[in-house]
Amino acid sequence: MTYTTNEMMTVAAARRLKNGSVCFVGIGLPSKAANLARLTSSPDVVLIYESGPIGAKPSVLPLSIGAGELAETADTVVPTGEIFRYWLQGGRIDVGFLGAAQVDRFGNINTTVVGDYHAPKVRLPGAGGAPEIAGSAKSVLIILKQSARSFVDKLDFITSVGHGEGGDSRKRLGLPGAGPVGIITDLCIMEPETGTHEFVVPALHPGVTREQVTAATGWAIRFAEQVENPAEPTEVELTALRDLEARTAAAHGQAPGEA
Repeated sequence: MTYTTNEMMTVAAARRLKNGSVCFVGIGLPSKAANLARLTSSPDVVLIYESGPIGAKPSVLPLSIGAGELAETADTVVPTGEIFRYWLQGGRIDVGFLGAAQVDRFGNINTTVVGDYHAPKVRLPGAGGAPEIAGSAKSVLIILKQSARSFVDKLDFITSVGHGEGGDSRKRLGLPGAGPVGIITDLCIMEPETGTHEFVVPALHPGVTREQVTAATGWAIRFAEQVENPAEPTEVELTALRDLEARTAAAHGQAPGEA
C-alpha cells in the first residue's frame, strides 16, 4: 500500500509506545499516534488525558480534552488535580506524548510565542499541561512535522523543558525522569545523544535523504554512525489509521484528511 509522509510519521510514533505503558496524551498528533498504537501494536496501553479520563478508548480522535467520549470510554475518571498530583507528579506516568510548534536541539518545546513575548509575530496556543508533563513524566515523546521554522537553533520562548542547555542541565534543574527520548517527524526519528543530550538522527524514513533533513533543520543536525530505515507502514497499520481518520472526519464534519 502507498502511504504519505504524515502516515509514516504517525505509524513510527505509534510504534514507540510500549504495550502496557501508562501514557499522558496531548491533543492532536500525539492523540492520533497513541490511539493508533492502542488499535494495533499496543492494545493494553493506558491512555490518560488532562481532563481526568484514565484508560480512555475513543472511537474517534477528540478535538479537545473536554470531548465526552474520552470520559465515556475510560476505565475511570478522576479530578484534574489528581491526574497531575497523584499520577504525574507521583511518578506513575511512563510516557508523556507531546506535540510542539517549535523544538530545539535539546528537545525544549515552544508553544507560546514566536518573536518577542510582549510583541510576538505569532501567538501560539500556550502551555496547557505540557510543562508539567515534560518535567515529571518518566520519559517524553515529541511528534511534529519538520521544517526549519519548527526545528530552530534557539527558541524565542521555552514553554516546556526538555534537556535544557544539554549535558546534565536537566538533572541540575531537579527534573525527574529521562526527559525527551525521541522526536518523531515526517522525515526522520531523532534521539538524544548520550552525554550531550543533543538530538541526532539514528533513523531516516524510507525514501528520505540526509539532505532533506538537513534543509528542514534550523541547526547543524548530526547523524548517528549507523542510520537505519524504519519498516514501512503495514497494511494493518494503514488500515487502522485511515479508518480512525475517516471516523473522526465523519464525527466532526471534517473533510477527509483533516482529522
